[in-house]
Amino acid sequence: MYLFVLSIITIIFLFPIKSAPAHDHDHPDHNQWYSELRQPDNPHLSCCGEKDAYWCDEYFAKDDKAFCRVTDDRVIEGRPPVPVGTVIHIPTHKLKWEQNGKPTGNPTGHAIVFGTMLGGEFYVYCFVQAGGV
Repeated sequence: MYLFVLSIITIIFLFPIKSAPAHDHDHPDHNQWYSELRQPDNPHLSCCGEKDAYWCDEYFAKDDKAFCRVTDDRVIEGRPPVPVGTVIHIPTHKLKWEQNGKPTGNPTGHAIVFGTMLGGEFYVYCFVQAGGV
């Protein structure tokens, strides 16, 4: 198990972060991507949508665990704020690599953690790296 977790964390850092323009809230390709994205451990459940998406472009490993630091300062109506700089633990089973046998192809240009605040803790639905399009 230790080697599996270490392998997953290592893979995260092998892929370069691709820069791109900021997300356009009305971009049809992004809307479709958000609506089709499914949780890696529960493929019948959505990762949710933009109101559950937080840019988390700084990610790192510590003690064989993956983490990201929120870099999203956008104000989106209906989305609870998560302060920039908040560090979120990404459980291994929430790392999203592919969908329907194909890479997820994140069109936003940002690594994204999908989730919500529950009892003062951030619950992760899924984490998708930047790029891949």
